[in-house]
Amino acid sequence: MFGKKLYMLLIAGVIMVMAIPSVISAASLKDIPKNYAEEINYLTDRDIVKGFPGGYFKPDEPVTREQAATMVGRALGLDGEKPRKTVFSDVDASSYASGYIQLAYEEDVIHGYGDGTFGPLNEMTRLEMAYLISKAFDYTDDSTSISYSDMPNKKEHVQAINRVTNAGITNGYVDGKFKPDSTITRLEFSIMVARALEPSFKVDGNVSDNEEDKETPPEPEEEEKPEPKPEPKPEPTPEEEAANVDPKTQYVTAYALNVRSGPGVEHGKVGLLYKNDKVTTYQVEDNNWVYIKYDGGKGFVNQKYLTTTKPSIKRKIAIDPGHGGHDPGASGNGLVEKDINLAVSLHLRDYLEDAGIDVVMTRTNDTYLGLDERVDVGVNNDADTFVSIHTNSFSSSSANGSETYYSTASTRTAESKQLATFIQDRMINALGTRDRGVKSAGFRVIKANPLPAALVELGFITNPDDANVLETKQKEAAKAIALGIEDYYEWKEGR
Repeated sequence: MFGKKLYMLLIAGVIMVMAIPSVISAASLKDIPKNYAEEINYLTDRDIVKGFPGGYFKPDEPVTREQAATMVGRALGLDGEKPRKTVFSDVDASSYASGYIQLAYEEDVIHGYGDGTFGPLNEMTRLEMAYLISKAFDYTDDSTSISYSDMPNKKEHVQAINRVTNAGITNGYVDGKFKPDSTITRLEFSIMVARALEPSFKVDGNVSDNEEDKETPPEPEEEEKPEPKPEPKPEPTPEEEAANVDPKTQYVTAYALNVRSGPGVEHGKVGLLYKNDKVTTYQVEDNNWVYIKYDGGKGFVNQKYLTTTKPSIKRKIAIDPGHGGHDPGASGNGLVEKDINLAVSLHLRDYLEDAGIDVVMTRTNDTYLGLDERVDVGVNNDADTFVSIHTNSFSSSSANGSETYYSTASTRTAESKQLATFIQDRMINALGTRDRGVKSAGFRVIKANPLPAALVELGFITNPDDANVLETKQKEAAKAIALGIEDYYEWKEGR
């Protein structure tokens, strides 16, 4: 089963996990900032940090909780390379990180959330880093330290930040902020782990987390300055040119269309559009490229992939019954999640087809598919929308209610959120379960999905009342989700 709203203990994020087994020295990685090569070399030499295929470190990418567990587990010498079953409902026993996650849990280094999940794909923040580092390396000095201008209000958050500051792990940023809610990068966290392991890397009050160089460069020699030349008149910006052009509403005809920073393929990518996406165009170039604005961005695309004809929405959806085969999901009150998911999904297919909506099923029987395989079923069959059906669980039978997820990391966030909202509203009205709301999360079948996507948690299989609903109101649940999907299509066509 996928995770739920996360609300308890914080843990931090870390570095990377590499698909190839060989250790790569920082000196051979192509994108390590030279002023931090010593720290990264220290970690790679000890097989704590590994590079990505192709020799990349990817220092600016955010890190996830499963990457955090793997990194910290290696730093602490835990024998977690072999996957194993964990106590967390959303960590598959075959996951590369499952061994480190379980061993770190047993060592009381990491903890999951109050609903029994771990959130392995969630991205980490700097505050979560403070919790994990202080816990993993037993830092307890939480006396008053640097007074960051954005220090959180909660006492336990302040303690965690003070502990890593007093330990010489971090001093925040040059602007006096700690940025507790900012996502932590691979480079930032690797440096902090190196400092925790090797005292010579620790920092004092003169070194901040975002310094460009360790040493102050020498002052440049004075040079004779030439007479200033008159500045040329600046070229008009696309916005200024667009102000003099009548905008047009157009639609994307390509399945996927890169948005670029300038009028030509030599310019960098700044966005991605999909077939039938609506854009506002301004003709500002002579080479068939147009300046556009759209929900979430702006840039340039080639006019030949646009049309002024509003497309008819074909209404073809991928329905994904979660789990299956050797992956049963959660269980409780005599029920098994994979069975509930499939039964509701099959009813849902029937209701949607009766409404004239084409349906692609990721599975129609008790078989197993990987997460990416599920996404591929929808994409490869030319679906325009994706909905995954799941059943919730918790270590206590008190947890109850229904909820629906979308991903803010998706390329179709606005549509996905609307889809989730329509489904949630219909489902609560039909089932009478507790409304746990529409929430965002980074679960792979919705995060890595190019289609508008939602993940439904029908109810808690571990709660007797919810379990009764799951067993006796499967058709009602399916009908409600179908109506929510119809609401979504009507909303989309009316945009």
